Amino acid sequence: MVTKLGYEHLRRHDLRHTALTRFADAEVPVHVLRRVAGHGSLSTTQRSLHPGVRKITAAGAALSAHFSALRAPRSLPDPVAVTRCPGQGGRTSGRSPTGPRK
Repeated sequence: MVTKLGYEHLRRHDLRHTALTRFADAEVPVHVLRRVAGHGSLSTTQRSLHPGVRKITAAGAALSAHFSALRAPRSLPDPVAVTRCPGQGGRTSGRSPTGPRK
């Protein structure tokens, strides 16, 4: 059949790799793919997967977004505003952010 279609270079095993890669692209967990493929080892399954350019690019973008979120400055509350008591005309509670005054 493959010769008739002009795909002499195509082997059944290539189709197996393609199918496993499509499963992975559909976000089927790799430990499930190992069972589907009948592999004894997870590393064998991982060698069968060939992610496309879009998946690799998306993974890089996700990693960049993660690092950007880690580097983003976090706003801390103003320690004086936190210790103000309501109804005292802006006076503080007499407590510092680290504990009561002595």
